[in-house]
Amino acid sequence: MSRFSHFAAIDWSGAVGARQRGIAVALCALGDAAPVLVRPGHIWSRQDALDWMLHGMPADTLVGLDLGPSLPFVDRGAFFPHWAESPVDARSLWALVDRLCIDDPHLSASSFVDHPEAARHFRRHGGREGDLFGGGRGRLRVTELAQMAQGLNPCSNLNLVGAAQVGKSSLTGMRVLHRAQHRLPIWPFDPDPGSGSLIVEIYTSIAALAAGKRKGQTKIGAGELDDRLSALGSAPHVPLAGRYSDHATDSLLTAAWLRHAHARAELWAPAGMTPDVVQTEGWTFGVI
Repeated sequence: MSRFSHFAAIDWSGAVGARQRGIAVALCALGDAAPVLVRPGHIWSRQDALDWMLHGMPADTLVGLDLGPSLPFVDRGAFFPHWAESPVDARSLWALVDRLCIDDPHLSASSFVDHPEAARHFRRHGGREGDLFGGGRGRLRVTELAQMAQGLNPCSNLNLVGAAQVGKSSLTGMRVLHRAQHRLPIWPFDPDPGSGSLIVEIYTSIAALAAGKRKGQTKIGAGELDDRLSALGSAPHVPLAGRYSDHATDSLLTAAWLRHAHARAELWAPAGMTPDVVQTEGWTFGVI
C-alpha cells in the first residue's frame, strides 16, 4: 500500500506579472481515476500555488514542481565562483535569492538576475551573457547530466533566454521553496519522513516518455491524452472546458505518472545522488 493518498503535478512559470497562465495544477488520488485540474479556469499566481500546497492540498500528497530547485554547484565547487556571498548549500541559495528579491512583487526574481555579481553567471535577453556563464548550453547540475544520459535535453538553470529556458522558473521557485520548507519536506534536501506530504522536482518530459512519447516530441495533444494516461494505468480524463494548453496536459499526465512510478525504489536512490549533490544541487525525481 502506498504511503501517499494523492499525487499532484504543478507546471510552473517564472514570467513577470501577478498571475501566470503557465501555471497549472493537476491532482489524482491513489487508484486509477484520471487526474483533474485543480480550480479549472483559474489563472494562478505563484502565491496561490504556495497557499494551495500549504493549506489546500490533501494530506499525504506527493507533489511535483516543474522547476529546478537549485543551480549547478558540483562542477566548480560553488554556485557562483568568485563571489564572496556564494551560498554553501541549496537552502542558503533559496535564502539569498529571497533576500535580494524581497521587494520584487509576485514572488518574482528580477532583482537577483540584475545583481551585478549574480548577473556574471547568467545568459540574459539582449545578447547579455555574463563572463562566467560558461558558454554553450551553460553549466548543468549532476541530475541534468543524468537526464542527458537518459536521452532528455535539459537546459541550464543559468540560461534565461529562449522558449525552453527554465532559469526564471527555477529562481522564482526558490522563493516558494524558501517559504514552504518549514511546513513541507522537500526531497532530496529532506529525506522522506514516511508520512505527510512531500515535494519533489519533476521534469514533465520524463512522464511523457514513460507514457510512450518519442524523444524530442514530448508534448501531449488533446486527442492523445487518454492514450497516454492509459499507458500509465489511468482512466480517461474528463474533457476540459475550453482550450487544451500544454501546461494543462503536462500537469495532468505528470500527476498520473507520479502515481504510476512513485513506488519504484530505484527512483528514490539514484547512483549519482551523493550526499554532496543532495545538499547543494538536489535531484529530479524519475532520473536514475
